[in-house]
Amino acid sequence: MGTVGVVGLGTMGAGIAEVLARTGLRVVAVELDEDTVRRGRAHLEHSTARAVKRDKLSSGDQSELFNRIRYSTTLSDLAEVDMVIEAVPERMELKAEVFAELDRVCRPDVILASNTSSLSVTELSVVTKRPGKVVGMHFFNPAPVLKLVEVVRTVVTEPDVITDVVAFVERLGKVPVVIGDRAGFIANALLFGYLNHAVRMFESRYASREDIDAAMRFGCGYPMGPLQLLDLMGLDTAYEILDTMYHQSRNRLHAPAPVLKQMITAGLLGRKSGRGFYTYDDVDSPIVVPDAQTPGDVVQGGRVREVQRVGVIGTGTMATGIVEVFAKAGHDVVMRARSEVKANAALETVRRSLNKAVLRGKLTEEKRDAAIARVRTTTNFDDFADCDLVVEAVAEELEVKKAVFGALDEVCKPGAVLATTTSSLPVIECAAATSRPSDVVGLHFFNPAQVMKLVEVVHTIATSPDVLATARAVCVKLGKHAVSCGDRAGFIVNALLFPYLNDAVRMLEAHYADADDIDGAMTIGCGLPMGPFALLDVVGLDVALAIQRELYLEFREAGFAPAPLLEHLVTAGRLGRKTGKGFRDYTV
Repeated sequence: MGTVGVVGLGTMGAGIAEVLARTGLRVVAVELDEDTVRRGRAHLEHSTARAVKRDKLSSGDQSELFNRIRYSTTLSDLAEVDMVIEAVPERMELKAEVFAELDRVCRPDVILASNTSSLSVTELSVVTKRPGKVVGMHFFNPAPVLKLVEVVRTVVTEPDVITDVVAFVERLGKVPVVIGDRAGFIANALLFGYLNHAVRMFESRYASREDIDAAMRFGCGYPMGPLQLLDLMGLDTAYEILDTMYHQSRNRLHAPAPVLKQMITAGLLGRKSGRGFYTYDDVDSPIVVPDAQTPGDVVQGGRVREVQRVGVIGTGTMATGIVEVFAKAGHDVVMRARSEVKANAALETVRRSLNKAVLRGKLTEEKRDAAIARVRTTTNFDDFADCDLVVEAVAEELEVKKAVFGALDEVCKPGAVLATTTSSLPVIECAAATSRPSDVVGLHFFNPAQVMKLVEVVHTIATSPDVLATARAVCVKLGKHAVSCGDRAGFIVNALLFPYLNDAVRMLEAHYADADDIDGAMTIGCGLPMGPFALLDVVGLDVALAIQRELYLEFREAGFAPAPLLEHLVTAGRLGRKTGKGFRDYTV
């Protein structure tokens, strides 16, 4: 393949043309008219200029790249190319029209590829007389940067065509993943359910746009929050992909959230229109500017109570991490254990962690010693009598937590804030076990608490504004990023993360792709820090199953029902890294 045609020079098509030309291929780029050709050329000039500025491309290579691309406004100029990649807007009737014309003008042996991200490649193939030579080649945006290409085969695609396309993708320096023709392929099928869920969360005013995005950035290490990502890709594009997926899958989780259609109708398309979920300083600008929805001070809505002395209940990893965080921030901390042996072991865990921080240059010896001096242990609830804040961090069992809150209610002074670190259980159940539900709040730290910046501050229908303001103020003092949400299963992070992980398990269960390809699609194609199966094995399949069950019981959404494969692996004792086997075998 020496010359490749590219049809469509929007952001995606121009990026594909750049990738091809960078590899030394000659490109014939076709657009509707001279105006769209000029816009496509401008995309290329802008992208390559940035590469030159960052020393990723020399000015000489940029000139050679431009010389390899010939522009046209007629498909007949593709008569002699060796392959065509179509990248026109995501509408079936438009793509079908293009493929029918390409079939007429191109040689019979030429492979016709579509960059569609969600439409049926099979439907495109049957409008031609060469269905065996039609494939999907789904590049990811920005194409010059992202390595993944989903190679989509239909039931009639010739095996040699797939072999040739895979070799071609590798020649471009990309990573090919070969998959079947189904809605959303791998990446979009998993990504857009998650994005749509985030939109519904925003639409219901469960949490602010800033808190939803911050939760996924700080809680999961994602490069962008879901609403920021939607603004980047364009709300109209996202709606089309979701709508296409819904019509193929009939999965209600793919039905576009109604607010998406309303925003599109109002012209709020994201960055490309200057406004979407956020407001930008100009069209196509990444710079967010304040608007009517921009929140004020992180601590608002109530009088902040004084918090100096803090109690922590529990001796596990989460509890000791929270003790360390409060002690380093200057708080006197009482840590309650069930026995002296457990108390001493937990204190030693805190001491070891602080010593590691000194060795890594994160803490001075003086501050370490001061932090340790602020911590004392107890086995008696009565020692919480003079605490201003008590944080419960015991096992994730509701009856155990309710018993703890009942005991705290008897000994804690009036006005003390009582907090639970639960990640999925109802905070209101803990509050109802006391005679002071207005003083109870969720403070969901993320593990390891010493490192992770995020804390989900969960208010129930009974939580007082003072308690909520105090909880957020405490987070600020600890150097944490607080996000606020209501008392719903999963809160923000787990409610968005675990259905996505469950969808990945269902995809594996259906034999659509293997675990390595799915993980690769999400890390290479979407820039996530870990693929779903690598993450599930780290979290623990039993933990994932418990959270997914809570989500299903709360929302009664059929798509949230735990995947049978997840149930079976847990039953078999394959819980992930902690048992040596999960989705992968760690014993070899």
